[in-house]
Amino acid sequence: MKLRIKKYMMSGVLALSLASCDDQLRQFPTNSFAKDNFWTSESNALIALTGMYRGGITYPTNTVPNDWWSYFGSVFLEFATDNAYDRRGDNSTFNRLTNGTLLANNNVTGGYWSGSYKRIAICNDFLENIEKVAMDDSKIKRMAAEARFIRATQYFYLSQYWGSVPLVTSTLTPDEANNVDKATKAAVVAFVVEELKLAAADLPRFSALSAGEHGRASKQAALAFLGRIMLSEKKFAEAADAFKTIIDLGDNAIAPNYKTLFIPSGEASSENIFTLKYLGGQAGNALPQHAYPAMSGGWHIFNPLGSLADEYGFSDGTAFSYDSPKFNYKDMGANRDPRFRDTFLWDGCAFAGQKYVCHPDSVNSLDQLTYSKQATRTGYGLRKFFDESFTGGLIADYGGDIPVVRYAEVLLSYLEAKLEDGAPITRELLDETINQVRGRASVGLPPVTATDPTALRTILRRERRIELAFEGHRLWDLLRWGIADQALSGDFWGAAFPDSKRYPTASKKTDPHFRWFVTSKNFRKGQDETWPIPESEVNVNPKLGK
Repeated sequence: MKLRIKKYMMSGVLALSLASCDDQLRQFPTNSFAKDNFWTSESNALIALTGMYRGGITYPTNTVPNDWWSYFGSVFLEFATDNAYDRRGDNSTFNRLTNGTLLANNNVTGGYWSGSYKRIAICNDFLENIEKVAMDDSKIKRMAAEARFIRATQYFYLSQYWGSVPLVTSTLTPDEANNVDKATKAAVVAFVVEELKLAAADLPRFSALSAGEHGRASKQAALAFLGRIMLSEKKFAEAADAFKTIIDLGDNAIAPNYKTLFIPSGEASSENIFTLKYLGGQAGNALPQHAYPAMSGGWHIFNPLGSLADEYGFSDGTAFSYDSPKFNYKDMGANRDPRFRDTFLWDGCAFAGQKYVCHPDSVNSLDQLTYSKQATRTGYGLRKFFDESFTGGLIADYGGDIPVVRYAEVLLSYLEAKLEDGAPITRELLDETINQVRGRASVGLPPVTATDPTALRTILRRERRIELAFEGHRLWDLLRWGIADQALSGDFWGAAFPDSKRYPTASKKTDPHFRWFVTSKNFRKGQDETWPIPESEVNVNPKLGK
C-alpha cells in the first residue's frame, strides 16, 4: 500500500505526518519512500514521530471521532452523558451511546475503534524500526518511550469502553489481521500498566520539555494515565502512588485563572500536563464552527444540560437552589461559582462582544430556544475553550488546544484514590488537593472541610464534574463509579424561563421550575457499560463477536 504524506504542524515545528492504512487492523503503515530507505535519518524519524501524535486526526471539521483527544473525540463524548446534548437530536449517534439504542453499527464507536488501531499500527511500526536510525541513543530511547505511551493510551481507552479486544503489538499481514483473537480485559489492562511504567521511566520530566515541545509526552503524562487505569481497576493504593509521584515531582501547579487554561494565551501553563495540539491556519481547531452560537456564525451543536449547570453552587460555597434569593433568572451567572461564567452561555449574557439571546419568547433571535432552529436546545451554550477576542475563520483559523491531562485532575484523582483506599482524611490532604483546585485565584471558593467519607465522596464527585466539564471524562467516571444507569436514565432539562409566555405550550414537557425539556435517556444496566465491537469488524472476523 502507498503511504499518504500530509503536512501537519506539531509543537510549532512543521513536519510531515505518516498515515496508517485505511483498514483498521491491517497494520502496514508504509509511505511513499521504500520501507528499507525510510528509517535512515533523524529527520525521517521525526516525521514518523509526528505521525504517531497525529494518528488518524483529520482537519478541519469532523463529526465522527477518529481520535480520543481531538475536540470531536473528547468534547463531543460529553453528548453521551448528563452534561451535554447534541443539537442534531435524539438520533445523533453520540446520544445513542447511552439512551438505550446503542447498536454494533454505531459510527461513533466505530470511529473510536478505527482511530485507536490506526494509532496502534503506527506505534508498532515505529517501535520495530526506530533502532535502525543512526542517531543518539538517548533520542531513540525517548522516542520509543513516546511510542509506548501513545500505544498504551489507546489500549487504555479500548479496555475501558470495550473490555476484551485484540491486543496487537506487532505489524500484521492482512490475513493475520483478519484472524486475530480477543485478549481478556485483564490482559489488556496488564499490558497498559507495564507499558506506562516503562514509558514513565524513559520519558523526560514535564519541566525538561522546551517551549517548542509543548504537546509531547512527559513522565507526568504517563504517570497520569497509569493512575487512571489503577483507579478504574480499584487498585487505589497504586493509583495514589502514581498521582503522588506527579505531585512530588513539583513540575506542575494550579493556574491562577481557570478560563485562560483553555485558550491559546494560557495553554502553555504547567497545569496542562498533556494536550492535543492545534495550530490555527495549519492544523486548526474547528470547535468554534461547531459550537459557537448562531449570532456568531456557529452551528450551536454543543448544548450544556441543566443537570450540569445546576451543580454549580453559589460563590459563597452554598449549594445551588432555584428558590434561593441568590439565584437570578435574568442573570443565571450572578452569584455563582465563577467557573459557571467561564463555562456556559446563558440568555442575556455577553459573548464575543455581542448579547446572546436564547429566550423562548425571542422569536426574532437566531439563537431562540426551540426544537427546530439551528440554535440551543437547552437554553445554554458553550463558552469554555474559546478566546472571545478571536476574529478569524471559525473552521480553520482557531488554534486552541484540547486538554488531555490537567494537574487539577491529578489532584482530584489523588484525593479520590486516598479516600477509596480508606486513608484518613485530614485537612492537610484536603488543602493539598481539592482546596487547591477550588482556591485558584479566579475561583476563590471556600475550602472543603468535610472529612466524613460519604459526605466527601459526594463533594469530590461534584467538584470533579464541574472542574473537568466537557473535557471528556464524565462518561468514564460514571462507568467506573457504577452509577451510569442512575445518572443516564429519565428526563433531562435545560435552563429555566419562569417569565416565558410560550413555555407552557412550547416545551414538550413542563416542570415546577419552568425548565425547558430536552430529552429522555434509558441507559440499559448490564448492557450499555460495554460497547459492542463494530459490526464491520465482526463481519470480517467473526471471532471478535464471541
